[in-house]
Amino acid sequence: MKLNTVVVLDFGSQYTQLIARRIREQKVFSVILPYNARLEEVLSQYPKAIVFSGSPANVYQKKAPLPDPRILNTRLPILGICYGLQLIGHLLKGKVKRSEHREYGHAELFVDSKDGLFHRLPRRITCWMSHGDQLVALPKGFEALAHTTHSPYAAIRDPKRQIYGVQFHPEVVHTPLGNRILANFLFRISNVKADWTSRSFIEESIEKIRRQVGKEKIVLGLSGGVDSSVAAVLIHRAIGKQLTCIFVDNGLLRLEEAKRVKKVFEDHFKMRICSVIAEKEFLKALQGVTDPEIKRKTIGRLFIEVFERETRKLGKVPFLAQGTLYPDVIESVSVFGGPTSTIKSHHNVGGLPSKMKFRLVEPLRMLFKDEVREVGRALGLSSEIVDRQPFPGPGLAVRVIGEVTKERLDLLRRADWIVIDEVKKAQLYKKLWQAFAVLLPIQSVGVMGDERTYENVVAVRAVTSQDGMTADWAKLPEDLLGRISNRIINEVRGINRVCYDISSKPPATIEWE
Repeated sequence: MKLNTVVVLDFGSQYTQLIARRIREQKVFSVILPYNARLEEVLSQYPKAIVFSGSPANVYQKKAPLPDPRILNTRLPILGICYGLQLIGHLLKGKVKRSEHREYGHAELFVDSKDGLFHRLPRRITCWMSHGDQLVALPKGFEALAHTTHSPYAAIRDPKRQIYGVQFHPEVVHTPLGNRILANFLFRISNVKADWTSRSFIEESIEKIRRQVGKEKIVLGLSGGVDSSVAAVLIHRAIGKQLTCIFVDNGLLRLEEAKRVKKVFEDHFKMRICSVIAEKEFLKALQGVTDPEIKRKTIGRLFIEVFERETRKLGKVPFLAQGTLYPDVIESVSVFGGPTSTIKSHHNVGGLPSKMKFRLVEPLRMLFKDEVREVGRALGLSSEIVDRQPFPGPGLAVRVIGEVTKERLDLLRRADWIVIDEVKKAQLYKKLWQAFAVLLPIQSVGVMGDERTYENVVAVRAVTSQDGMTADWAKLPEDLLGRISNRIINEVRGINRVCYDISSKPPATIEWE
């Protein structure tokens, strides 16, 4: 990874993570650093090239985000995107000003020089613009590579210093040839090698884990979800029986979840699994609780207590493993503090407190979700685990609206299983971000066998999304919805009505609580 890295400097663009992902899709490792990272920090990543992201800011405003000026003198190839192009022009004594004709959305790009960025590409390209400023005078040593009707310098370069800029966004799907433009920058201009694969990641991670942990013990909170599952298998491959996974059955899990985890990780992968039956503890703590935030905090606090208790039984355990992913890392101020650090409340094992003094092992901390799935497949995890939809940390407690009881959880568990079963039979599971059932805190009148019923109501929720930040309600086929409703009402005694949630995010959230 260190030999062929591309550093992406983040100036606040909504597309920064997408830039990094597009580079990784070319089998080139990329890392995101804040825009004000010092040159020494940038060079510590051993970059072969640097990319400046876009930004909502203006380069001429007083508090405009600016990079360490020494970066422009490294002789490393640089590509500025949107604000990045304007920034290059501004810092190198060109001229940027407010455009009389703003460009938002699709635009036609006219290529003036096919050398470099536009090698073997057409003279006319559809691209995606999103800017109100423009470069109106080139810095010394630069030349124009492309233009649009309203942007005379829509792509520029300084061939001697290998500095490039594009006013459009090659990273978005609305620029159909964007990946080829990025590929030209990576492989023709920067001479980067496409050597970053799931296999190479696994090999390097195993070596790193062994160096970091040595002969010490390590514990991992295994939930059965994608992230913790992949982390567990990867770490187990590196250090074997030094790893103990703690699986807390809190009574808030999906149908037969505990059996599935035992079968996969204990029986198949031969891992050490400490299974803790804590259903009674959690249900007692949740008795009478209806506020969603209090639910979450109660579950998190109790999880910590159970986790601590079980960990103490293992003796001295210096290391804690987590399935932290790169989006979590990017948003954390402690991102680049090294491979281990003291646990802080924002880490993902129930918000464990700093007093536990663990050192973290986070083998997936530089991966996006889709990359984690690829690694999981390479490690031999089944599609049932690797392609699992997201599941909330507090479990079914936040899908039982109102008070959480064993009876209500059992109703929801069976209804939820039917939803997933029918979605899988319709071959839609992998196409949906999430699909699940929610038990509502109301009852409704019904008729079954000529008798009046007054029973529970379930809402079915299914959404499509790319990253969970925004989501659309899924337009499931009517016959599928009919089968789900019919099965729930007939097979789950205590439910007589099924509704379908047609809210998008925003304004609603994906989960109800």
